[in-house]
Amino acid sequence: MLRRKRKLSLRKKRTSYKIRMRMVMTSPVFTHANSIALHKLKVLQNKLCISATDAYRYVGNSILDKVVELPTISKYIKDSSERFFSIAKSHPNPLHSTAPSYEAPPSNYFIHRTQ
Repeated sequence: MLRRKRKLSLRKKRTSYKIRMRMVMTSPVFTHANSIALHKLKVLQNKLCISATDAYRYVGNSILDKVVELPTISKYIKDSSERFFSIAKSHPNPLHSTAPSYEAPPSNYFIHRTQ
């Protein structure tokens, strides 16, 4: 659907792209993903963006993101988690409303010491 020779408008290609990528990006797993997994997802995003816009290979990814008006994956995940925590803060259930105020244990808490 996002091939180069398709005669869909850029707006329709962008909508199709968002439907496909947002299913992956909104997964709660990616809020805790390491940088390698996020990089692989960004590469996939760039490939789909290139095929949707019919751009040449040497066009910069930042230029494509501006043309298609898409946020980067890390920015989108950050925005969605902020949105989730702002909703959770005002939730009537006390277990949900305390989730945003959770503080992680210190970094040395999970270090296993050899015996």
